[in-house]
Amino acid sequence: MALYSKVARYGGLALTRTPTPEPTPLRLELRPLTELRGTDPEHVRAVAWCALALAWPAPVGVFRSLRRDQVHAGTRRLVLRTDDGEWSVPGALTAWHAWEAVRERYPALAASPWVLPALRRGPGLDSRVGGRLSNQALQVTFAKHAGRTAQHLRATAPPSREGAAAELAAAYRELSYDSYRRLALAAGATPVGARGVVRAGRSVARSSRVSRRAG
Repeated sequence: MALYSKVARYGGLALTRTPTPEPTPLRLELRPLTELRGTDPEHVRAVAWCALALAWPAPVGVFRSLRRDQVHAGTRRLVLRTDDGEWSVPGALTAWHAWEAVRERYPALAASPWVLPALRRGPGLDSRVGGRLSNQALQVTFAKHAGRTAQHLRATAPPSREGAAAELAAAYRELSYDSYRRLALAAGATPVGARGVVRAGRSVARSSRVSRRAG
């Protein structure tokens, strides 16, 4: 709705603005979403995505079309090369190597050129294992991973951390990839595309004003 109304306003139609969700809280611990908890392909794929996006917060459409030959593993970090430039991505090597190891167990995934390929056939006639996922499928993939991470946090928290784990889990259950990306940008990650940068900047500015008032 927000996107449709924005396009309509560009076209000259006088529509009221549709509020869009902001990351709440302005700061959120995101590292649990980048931690490996097993070798299930769906889990490892999601962890690799989150680890990449934490330092390279590209829009979901960019990840949909990101190819494996654009990701190069160095000794200390990954290097991503796209038509828009080159980025050095720290902190994602472990998850990347785990995902590559999982892919090698399945011929269709090993042969796929996409960083985030489909793990099963969908309803479309051209859908196949190893094929390119849609933006919607990736959004659903992220939401499932965030929800499962929330369950894990609740189940494994020690008694002294139950309250904090429950609060973080509640935030994860409402988290979308777009919000994850904006939070990574607000935390200082280098922008990859224009989308979300202005909103992240506003979040940082609001957070700074709150901190000054509190001080």
